[in-house]
Amino acid sequence: MNDKHKILLVDDEEDILDFLSYNLKKEGFIVFCASNGRLALKIARQEIPHLIILDVMMPEIDGIETCNELRKIDELKNVIIAFLTARGEDYSQIAGFDAGADDYITKPIRPKVLISRIKALLKRTEISTTAQVRTKYGDIEIDTDRYLIFKNGEEINLPKKEFALFNLLFSKPDKVFTRTDIYSKIWGDDIIVGDRTIDVHIRKLREKIGDEYIKTIKGVGYKFTGSSFIE
Repeated sequence: MNDKHKILLVDDEEDILDFLSYNLKKEGFIVFCASNGRLALKIARQEIPHLIILDVMMPEIDGIETCNELRKIDELKNVIIAFLTARGEDYSQIAGFDAGADDYITKPIRPKVLISRIKALLKRTEISTTAQVRTKYGDIEIDTDRYLIFKNGEEINLPKKEFALFNLLFSKPDKVFTRTDIYSKIWGDDIIVGDRTIDVHIRKLREKIGDEYIKTIKGVGYKFTGSSFIE
């Protein structure tokens, strides 16, 4: 990690912003702060941060709505978004991932642990400059340089984690990836995510790309199937 990584903190509690900002700056990050969703959207457009940390409960625009709005901005489609909140209910986490979040972290959390999570997120989501740019299989084509998927030539834009998950399955058609494999390769061994995290991302991929491409292997995991292309 280096000081070129920019982080935007969004929370309506000033003491939390001060505390997080202090600890992140000590690690060499460039830190911006916003006390509400509207200000966060303005700063995000101006600065294009590498990572945004959002609280859920905020006045005017809550964190879920703010995340939704951030994902509509083309320049921010590859920005990492993580929720940091005291709300740990399943439905709150699902709402966060549905809005396009990459991670959901519950308070309280020690600064060292949070920084470790942040570094793991940044490391896991870096684009490989040596990766093959475009790959095609059947009527699906994937562009790893621009984080785009094409189905019958029609562009499908995905958030970073959804793209990474689909790209993993797509990389080896008909290979079954266990849930453990997916957690390790997409979220990293240093990141702890909820049990429903993969399920939420798979559901969203099926809604956007089609049910027929991703098969569930009950009790094991998922695979990208090439059976749809066999004549």
